[in-house]
Amino acid sequence: MPNQSDPTQHETIGRVVDGSLTRGMEIKLESSISIEDINNGTYVVIQGKHNRFVAMVTDLTLGTSDQNLKFNLPDMSDPLIREIVTGSLTYNSLSVRPGKVLPAVRGDHSDTTEARTIPEFFSPVFRASQNDMESIFGKEDENNFFIGHPLDMDTKICVDPRQLIKRSCGVFGRSGTGKTFLARLLMIGVLQHTEAASLIFDMHNEYGESGQDNDRGGAVSGLKTLFPGQVSIFTLDENSSKLRKARYDEVVRIGYSDIEPEDIESLTQTLNLSDVAASIPFTLKTLYGDNWFKRLVETDGQGALNDLASDVQVQPQAMRALRNRLLRLTRFDFLDENPQYNSLNRLLDKLKDGMHVVLEFGRHGNDLTAYILVANLLTRRLHNKYRELTEESDAERGTGPKPLVICIEEAHRFLAPGIASQTIFGQIAREDRKFNITLMVIDQRPSGIDSEIMSQIATRISCLLNDERDVDAVLSGSPNSRELKSVLSRLNAKQEALFFGDAIPMPILIRTRPYGDDEHYKDLTSPSWKTGGQNTDSDKDSRRDLDALFGNS
Repeated sequence: MPNQSDPTQHETIGRVVDGSLTRGMEIKLESSISIEDINNGTYVVIQGKHNRFVAMVTDLTLGTSDQNLKFNLPDMSDPLIREIVTGSLTYNSLSVRPGKVLPAVRGDHSDTTEARTIPEFFSPVFRASQNDMESIFGKEDENNFFIGHPLDMDTKICVDPRQLIKRSCGVFGRSGTGKTFLARLLMIGVLQHTEAASLIFDMHNEYGESGQDNDRGGAVSGLKTLFPGQVSIFTLDENSSKLRKARYDEVVRIGYSDIEPEDIESLTQTLNLSDVAASIPFTLKTLYGDNWFKRLVETDGQGALNDLASDVQVQPQAMRALRNRLLRLTRFDFLDENPQYNSLNRLLDKLKDGMHVVLEFGRHGNDLTAYILVANLLTRRLHNKYRELTEESDAERGTGPKPLVICIEEAHRFLAPGIASQTIFGQIAREDRKFNITLMVIDQRPSGIDSEIMSQIATRISCLLNDERDVDAVLSGSPNSRELKSVLSRLNAKQEALFFGDAIPMPILIRTRPYGDDEHYKDLTSPSWKTGGQNTDSDKDSRRDLDALFGNS
């Protein structure tokens, strides 16, 4: 392989022999190049007469000019016969799709353009160099966050976090493929490179102070450990935090009066409510205001329930069924009839100030009802608050509130067909970027997300998926879905992902950035672009602090 950092040392690996703008190009490999040295997802550069095109390999093919060769095999043990056959009767080819046109001058990192034409017949093809990749994906700096490497190169592939959060994004993959690590990296990119705040619904306590590395065993540092001054941890389960010896800043308590009918409606499937039962809270709210939930759960006895059903004009059986199901909620220790302080407002204030908040669920993360209830309740409040701030800003011709990214796991629970329109998350995915709120959805079942919502997820990062329906869902709406499907279906189970959408110039298959030891943590917290590659006193102090934090001598 030629030196990829020096574009003058490129070796021609093949030439264009067929293709079109819509279905891509066919590249015939030089006989000296083994097809086994080329991987699906590799990037190549095609030197046309006037343009240089960057293209991803989407398929590899063995071909022959004589179909009889398949049925009458020559004696390949003879070196002379083997050389004649492989040089004249058989060939290897690549299918590629040009995505970008590089600047005319090699090494120029000005903006690239979309490929709207194709190279001529017999245009030479080279392996992409480091300069070529940097021309497309940029260098790690104050605008670009290093997310991973191409499969066969050490070049840093970067994403623009500001572009990432303009619209909703998604991280997908089956269980155990590294979604949590990828999501954590993206959140660090948002933290370092944007002015946005983020709210992370931490279902399994993976993002705050520490998380688990199931492959290597042991714990890895979370966002609070790496960026203590910018991250605040709220917990719904104080006892769990103490047992795990995990730091936290606030304990969340939710009052009965905080619960709205819309929160109960989002639990229709989880609590197995009928349509009639799910509609009752709206009438109760009209009659009793913020005390509707307390009035219902504290109403006991057949006669009292019958009277309440009569007030609402529903059958007593429906009222009884609703009360019995809502009584389950009162067993959550984070629900309090009269909380001593308003922890939800404190959380909202942190976000308004630009802090990144991790809301840990503790033991409640294993209870889907608790997760859906709290996530909907808090997100609805945020939506209303950001709507007010945006309207006030519009009236004063201001810039609006700071962007907010809401990260949710098990996203299909909130965004499934039939219920997406009923949840606040569905509304945010469809329209709330106008209020400076976007989603980062993390899910192993993208096929369970409503197709209309998926169409609003502008940037997608997918690890390995086993179910073909999930693969189709992730690629839905992509102009190159057929070619990308062949790439996505051949990912390794660990530390590989297909990245495409608004925040990345063109689709790319990456080895995700390492995360999990002291050197990686230092690279994340003190990247070279912050100090211009110089070891300033502040940089040395920062590294000394990190050494002490991670127990280094």
